[in-house]
Amino acid sequence: MAENSLPPHSRRMGAGHRLSVLVPRPFDGPLDYRSDRPLAPGTLVRVPLGRQELTGCVWDSQPSHLPADFRPPSKGRVIAFEKLRFITGVLEHVPPLPEDLRRFIDWVAAYGLSAPGMVLAIALRAPAQAGNMKPAMGWVRKAGPLPESLRLTPARKAVLAALESRSPSSTAMLSEESGASAAVIRGLANAGVLEECLMEAPTLTERADPDHAPPTLSDEQAEAAEALVAGVEERAFNVTLLEGVTGSGKTEVYFEAVAACLRQGRQVLVLLPEIVLTAQWTDRFERRFGIRPAIWHSELGQKTRRETWCAIAEGRQQVVVGARSALFLPFAHLGLVVVDEEHENTYKQEEGVLYHGRDMAIVRARLVQGAVILASATPSMETLVNVQKGRFRHEVLEARHGAAQMPEISLIDMKENGPERGQFLSPLLCESIEERMKAGEQSMLFLNRRGYAPMTICRACGHRLQCPHCSAWMVEHRRRRILACHHCEYTQPLISSCSACGAQDSLVPIGPGVERIHEEAQARFPDARLLSMASDTLTSPTAMEEAVRKISNKEVDLIIGTQVVAKGWHFPDLTLVGVVDADLGLGGGDLRAAERTMQLLHQVAGRAGRGTKPGQVMLQSYAGDHPVMKALLANDFISFMEQEAAQRRPGFWPPYGRLAAVIVSAPKERQAEELARLLAMHAPRGEGIQVLGPAPAPLALLRDRYRFRLLLRTRRDIALQPLLRRWLDGAPRKNDARIDVDVDPVSFM
Repeated sequence: MAENSLPPHSRRMGAGHRLSVLVPRPFDGPLDYRSDRPLAPGTLVRVPLGRQELTGCVWDSQPSHLPADFRPPSKGRVIAFEKLRFITGVLEHVPPLPEDLRRFIDWVAAYGLSAPGMVLAIALRAPAQAGNMKPAMGWVRKAGPLPESLRLTPARKAVLAALESRSPSSTAMLSEESGASAAVIRGLANAGVLEECLMEAPTLTERADPDHAPPTLSDEQAEAAEALVAGVEERAFNVTLLEGVTGSGKTEVYFEAVAACLRQGRQVLVLLPEIVLTAQWTDRFERRFGIRPAIWHSELGQKTRRETWCAIAEGRQQVVVGARSALFLPFAHLGLVVVDEEHENTYKQEEGVLYHGRDMAIVRARLVQGAVILASATPSMETLVNVQKGRFRHEVLEARHGAAQMPEISLIDMKENGPERGQFLSPLLCESIEERMKAGEQSMLFLNRRGYAPMTICRACGHRLQCPHCSAWMVEHRRRRILACHHCEYTQPLISSCSACGAQDSLVPIGPGVERIHEEAQARFPDARLLSMASDTLTSPTAMEEAVRKISNKEVDLIIGTQVVAKGWHFPDLTLVGVVDADLGLGGGDLRAAERTMQLLHQVAGRAGRGTKPGQVMLQSYAGDHPVMKALLANDFISFMEQEAAQRRPGFWPPYGRLAAVIVSAPKERQAEELARLLAMHAPRGEGIQVLGPAPAPLALLRDRYRFRLLLRTRRDIALQPLLRRWLDGAPRKNDARIDVDVDPVSFM
């Protein structure tokens, strides 16, 4: 059995031990239960809660490991021991949560003012399922002679022979090795020849070999690798920024640190910003270390998740590559955390428990005295400031690997060289694509906008199709023949008449999405082999792997994609990148709009010319004088970031100050606004503290809830958490109104 139920005699009055158990529910802390025996913190148990039964974790009594500013308020009244409910079972065959993971869960909850139980829920998804499963059972041959009445058929002989080479074996294993059916195996059991037994967890027969295929590094790469290896060999907490131009071989360099960690017998976690990137990354890992690493993301099946989780907890799995949720895995001997493309905003969890994967990766490593490597060609301003202040180490790769050179970047002024009416590709860009096709080279068109068109308008009355649940335009997806909201995922079929005035065939798409660019490219280049790469066309690592295979095998002439094409891909025959709308993302009041656009365009430009052939990047823009465009043309990322820093520093905007968003939402607009105004009246005040708002959020209606936003901004030396806790603990609660807190927000929608 996977779970041991407590016997009835243990439930007599006064018997047992008081346990603190954290459950995956939005409570302030652990709940108290009774047990017939003491259980160590980390033990997973089944407990009653109301009419439900949940998987919880025996928790530490006091979060003394948290900084004083982070500690939640002390627990309320203590329930009398005799009134406590008993736990109902212990998950005996599931590894406990290690101490450092429990401390990490407390830290994430306290930092982001989240309920610790909801953070625990992230870590419990796999073991909670494992607890409901029976452990793996196998067959062994009973001792003693075979029964005289047993007729040994060839199939039965094959089963017994298979057991001699591997015992115990599951039914599936025996059937595969012997060729006998499951009925034959059960027949031997019924005859008293075989008996069932518990199978031990499988051990890894193959381990990553740090010396399998060491690369030939340039002098610059070798120097950086040596510094990263030294950081791992310290066996102490440290953070290093590995900054390198696109194509400089950052992955091969930090693989040397991975090898050093493996030689120490410790585990490695590598975070990637998108799960679709795992295919090409794992291929490179296998070439270097001889085996493929474990993969962890939301697309895994339940069985794989359970087996991987247990292998990590028992130290049998050495290397894990995954999305941000992999931070909550129960590593037994974690020694190194790598955050690849550390600047990416996708590391921020925007729903449920809010946390930033990069920042929490650093906390996770600190709790185990491990090393951290942050890798990027365009580091975030937060990371650069930490380097300047001496908190992080810094290694730089200034040259592309081998004979590859940085691409030439040019700007197409769309005011002078724009396309024909109804088109979106400049003639200059189209001519360059044709030249590359004639030379047998590949090109890419980049537009960070999914679907066919971002807006649909009625030319008869001017009505714009809007989501009925959000203050957002409906996006046309012509291939799927739907209109979709990209915020709440509401969809409806394409319509031919205006819902406002009833005019027939009056709806026209406004602006381009990648589908529309694909359509235009098909018309302009009828002989070209086109491939679309977007999150709604490549929905799994398998689909992305197939797309990468086609590009690598030169089965594609022109790639058309969104931001998924900007991250880490290495296509040696791709020599031209055309950015359809380089100005997209510069508008609005987003604090990081310019930084984010610079990083994205610099990254997508870096896809060109990574082989021996020179690369070219062409930016279509109406804002050639913008600092982002000037910096891109000059290939001067650092100067641009220095200008950005100079603008943020005087007003103590992040990273020179602290910021928290407080979002009030309710089903009725007036209800949300009233609560937001009450909050503003009781907002914290003092030197270095400022509260902005309330104001309607840019996305004022989301999933049928009206939203108002307040921003708490402080100097860097003022802790946000106690300010927020005192402010919000006294806030009035209004029926269906909700208050959400986002510490260190990335998105301002």
